[in-house]
Amino acid sequence: MPAKNYELVRLRNFILQRRKFLKFGLATGATAMVAGSGAWYHYFDGPVFNPCLKDTIPESLMQHSLMLKAFEGIDFSELWDSHFHLLGNGTNPGLDGTRTGVWLSPQMTSLLSPIQRIQYAFYLDAACIEHPQFADREYVQYLSRLSSNLPGGVRFMLLAFDYNYSKKGVINREESTFYIPNQYAAKIAATHSSFEWIASVHPYRGDAIEQLEWCKQNGARAVKWLPPAMNIDPSSRRCEAFYNKLVELNLPLVTHAGDEKAVHSEELQKFANPLLLRKPLDLGVKVIVAHCASLGSNRDIENKTVGEKSNFELFARLMNDDNYANNCLGDISAINLINREPKEIRQIIENQDWHSRLLYASDFPLPGVMPIISSKNLASNGLIAQSAVSFLNDVRPYSPWLYDFLIKRLMQFDGLRLSTQVFQTQRHFEKG
Repeated sequence: MPAKNYELVRLRNFILQRRKFLKFGLATGATAMVAGSGAWYHYFDGPVFNPCLKDTIPESLMQHSLMLKAFEGIDFSELWDSHFHLLGNGTNPGLDGTRTGVWLSPQMTSLLSPIQRIQYAFYLDAACIEHPQFADREYVQYLSRLSSNLPGGVRFMLLAFDYNYSKKGVINREESTFYIPNQYAAKIAATHSSFEWIASVHPYRGDAIEQLEWCKQNGARAVKWLPPAMNIDPSSRRCEAFYNKLVELNLPLVTHAGDEKAVHSEELQKFANPLLLRKPLDLGVKVIVAHCASLGSNRDIENKTVGEKSNFELFARLMNDDNYANNCLGDISAINLINREPKEIRQIIENQDWHSRLLYASDFPLPGVMPIISSKNLASNGLIAQSAVSFLNDVRPYSPWLYDFLIKRLMQFDGLRLSTQVFQTQRHFEKG
């Protein structure tokens, strides 16, 4: 697409997306973003809102030398994105005409919770959802369209998400942000050859073991936790039976570590301490630490005289522990966000010995939240070449997922890149 035409399309979509924000009731937030758009274009990469171009990616981009460089050596049949969110709000039936069972906290759309309301609007924008009342079906349709623009074989591992539970095993909706049922994730995964799914089961549930068995029987490839949001202490003895069942079923545990910005309770943030994962690791669970714990800090509970250390440093301690050489892994979702430390990204690239235990993951739809990833920022920190910025930003409006993949394939430091092993993720989820 000629540059002039691209700018016109970008302007048109910016105006349409601004209208969408106003329709979502975000007049204040949208006005602030529009007022700051001049600064955004100057300091960052381009649109504040996702253009959501529906056209096929131009051949000039698909045949670009940087695209070919990124694709070189990749077997896309082995590339399973291990951190890919399902979205919805449950207000209307899904694609098959039945209710999805998805639940969204009322705070996400309440005028009394402006920050969460703005976050939700950005998620809808990132997911190219035009009619929030039909979010469940529109998102799945978008994923189908997205996958059709990718090399054959790529799979999205769709995440279920359980409620927050009390210590007594009772659902606590007031502290829950959203709920994506395992049954729904399994159903959607069965509709498309590009989908797999990852279950979410809270270990404090009275039926947790039965739920794990059902999920395994219905094709789940792993189990996902977000401990601060779900009120899970990974080091608790009450999780031991759960961990033993994961080992028996050969189900990896994909669990968040590091600060969680969707949680406002500092008391719960401690559950994101990577060192709490020694419990499942010691019991033989294959633990995939989301984001390589690349945000914030926590108390070094193994050395009480030290105080806090970065969560990434605590994660690195686990990765470098020979006892966990076969079952401690990390996914690289969100490591390219603007709130990540460049020095930690460099360490991930430098530690070539880690690469066989690192998994490509996008944290989709976050790559479509335009303000939180900046190619220019990565280039200014020496992590991608300045000459790649315009190419990456031309790809993003067509496919935020491909944009995320390209950044991680093209990232470099001191002549090193993430090896192809990082993008051979299927082997970590083989059926057992």
